[in-house]
Amino acid sequence: MDPQDRTLRARLAVHTSWANTLDPKSRTAKARAAAAGRFEKKARELHPDASDEQIARVAAHLKKAHYAAMALASAKARRAKAAIKPAAA
Repeated sequence: MDPQDRTLRARLAVHTSWANTLDPKSRTAKARAAAAGRFEKKARELHPDASDEQIARVAAHLKKAHYAAMALASAKARRAKAAIKPAAA
C-alpha cells in the first residue's frame, strides 16, 4: 500500500475511533496513570531519601524533560524530512 494511502487510512481510523468515544479521559486513564508512575519511580530511584513532596516535584520535572526530548526529536525529524523534500513553489 502507498504510504500516503496508509496515512489517510490511519487518520480515518483514529478519527472514527475517537468519534465513538464519549469520555476520552477514561479511555486514556490507564496509560496516564502508568506514565505518572514511571516518572515517580525514576524520581525515587534518583532520590531515595526524598520526601513525597520532593518526589512529586522531581517527577514533574522528569515528565517535562521527557516531553522536551520528544519535541526536540520531532523537530530534528521534521528538519531532516524538509531537507529531503524539494520546497513547494
